[in-house]
Amino acid sequence: MDLDLVWLLLVALPLAFVLGWGASRFDLRQLRFDSRQAPKAYFKGLNYLLNEQQDQAIDAFIEAVQNDPDTSELHFALGNLFRRRGEFQRAVRVHEHLLSRGDLSADDHQRAQHALALDFLKAGVLDRAEEALRKLDGGPLEKQSLIALLAIFERSRDWEQAAVCARRLHTASDSKEGEFEDRIAHYLCEQAISLRACDEPAGRKLLERAVMTAPHAPRARIELAQWQAAAGESLAAFRTLKTLCNAAPDALPLAAGQFAQLASTIDTRTEALALLQTSYARTPSLDVLDAIVALKQATGAATTTSPSDAADAPRNLYVAHLDRVPSLVAAARWLADEKIEHEQFRPQLQRTLERATRPLTRYRCASCGFEASLHFWHCPGCQSWDSYSTRRVDEL
Repeated sequence: MDLDLVWLLLVALPLAFVLGWGASRFDLRQLRFDSRQAPKAYFKGLNYLLNEQQDQAIDAFIEAVQNDPDTSELHFALGNLFRRRGEFQRAVRVHEHLLSRGDLSADDHQRAQHALALDFLKAGVLDRAEEALRKLDGGPLEKQSLIALLAIFERSRDWEQAAVCARRLHTASDSKEGEFEDRIAHYLCEQAISLRACDEPAGRKLLERAVMTAPHAPRARIELAQWQAAAGESLAAFRTLKTLCNAAPDALPLAAGQFAQLASTIDTRTEALALLQTSYARTPSLDVLDAIVALKQATGAATTTSPSDAADAPRNLYVAHLDRVPSLVAAARWLADEKIEHEQFRPQLQRTLERATRPLTRYRCASCGFEASLHFWHCPGCQSWDSYSTRRVDEL
């Protein structure tokens, strides 16, 4: 009995210690080997990514994920790379694998759900994207999910749902002014346009709501004035555009021509001329100048019965405009009625000037540079709102 105890103390305990120490050293070596392998592949992938070599970066991240399959950050990096390359199915598989893991933290689960929604959104699978985004309600990524939902409803032209999202974002916004008021007004205008052919009274009410929602936004007033003018309500349309001069004076060039026509119809040329001249004095605009010239010619504000009167002809306002804004369009419009030495060449000269100035009369999106002959509130190129200047290319 005593011999067994002595043998246990002298042999078994040291042997157990040696075996335990050896096992720990083996585990440490294996851990060090694994930890070296994963960072090496990870940093290799990061280096490729910084050098914009996405194919090699993906291969390196796949290797890193295989060496350390429990690292969620590597999965996120790999999924985002797949999405950027347009490999949406592989991105979806990566993020769905993350969501299936039971050891994923709550924050990482939200990130994976949001990333999965972006995969579907980029792939154009809008119904799956909407379903994934709605699962983020009440979470830390709720605002980002609402912004993505807003993009979905805009693409599908579901303006009513888009307005609901915009109101939620407006409520959650920290800004006192509310950055989504203008967007909500646009949605109301879009709904009104869709109702114009079938239910005009309801469409008008939506436009009036849009004016109340964003009093400083010009679109609703301009649209409403067009509806009123089309219905023969010239006085109401004139008054609507008159309020535009105070609420959104920078947008007057978009409605200056119609404003002048309405003034001629209801015989309020003097009042309209004063408002247009005030606007032009503050910010020279070719559209406002065209309206001023049209009103002056209509009212006979200047006659051309003598050389001194001809110098004050309304069309000579284009020459005065050149002193403030160098404009090929203004020069061409003045030259259109000016006598030239070789009058027989006027048609060729006029065609050349019209061709040269046509691109200068377009509107340009400030976000993507898309140009169009018409002013758009919603850019057809980059889908930005209010990105088109109210001034034409020649005046920028």
